Amino acid sequence: MGKSKLLFITHEMSPFLELTKISEITRQLPQAMQDKGFEIRILMPRFGNINERRNRLHEVIRLSGMNIIINDNDNPLIIKVASIPAARMQVYFLDNEEYFQRKQVFGDKDGKFYADNDERMIFFCKGALETVKKLGWAPDIVHCHGWMSALVPAYLKTTYKDDPTFKHSKIVYSIYDNDFTDQLDAGFARKAVMADMTEKNTEVYKPGTNSALYAGAIQYSDGIVLGSANIDQEVLNNVKSSNKLVLDYESTSDFENYYNFYDEITNDELVHVA
Repeated sequence: MGKSKLLFITHEMSPFLELTKISEITRQLPQAMQDKGFEIRILMPRFGNINERRNRLHEVIRLSGMNIIINDNDNPLIIKVASIPAARMQVYFLDNEEYFQRKQVFGDKDGKFYADNDERMIFFCKGALETVKKLGWAPDIVHCHGWMSALVPAYLKTTYKDDPTFKHSKIVYSIYDNDFTDQLDAGFARKAVMADMTEKNTEVYKPGTNSALYAGAIQYSDGIVLGSANIDQEVLNNVKSSNKLVLDYESTSDFENYYNFYDEITNDELVHVA
């Protein structure tokens, strides 16, 4: 496959933030694919409990300065970067003082789900795609991990479908255990609408549950990865009925199956477009 370009979008990655199994996969898989010859980029939020000094994050001035509009409000986007020397990989962090500068990640110190998690998610998904555009780097494959990236497939198949950066990108979404049992704000689907979209495009996400976010990502993706052995049955049924290309769960840390799956995705002429 030569120097194919592979973009990872995730809300956690070891060693920066380790909440679930996702952090292990998003640390090991990019390196394995880089060793296979892929050119890699990784994007994640810069949550407040990520230590900037220890992880040597620094701002990328040429990428910062954008504003992400949510509910008619302009939200400044700051881009920071850190390197993983052992892997020769760079990770880009999306930062915003209002959304991410908190000591906890998705809920307060008492475990209460943040009321604005919907806006934090929208900010991250929009910001990630705008950052890649500003990088001038057109990915062949966009691989999303975790519920916070679930809007990316919808945006890529609607607002960004003819954008030169993404018009040839194939979208892969990894599904894991349900990450949360709460619901996003009732106005989530409306707020998530971007240019060239209507609320019909985000209707599948409207319930704001973990399963609904997965349902939306499944609908708009070209391929689905089952990243866990304990996926909710409703979600599994949704995957099965979608007729999308699926990579079944394997407990092995050998990533040859991912490499073959990416190859299948990029060479599949029958990719479904939502």
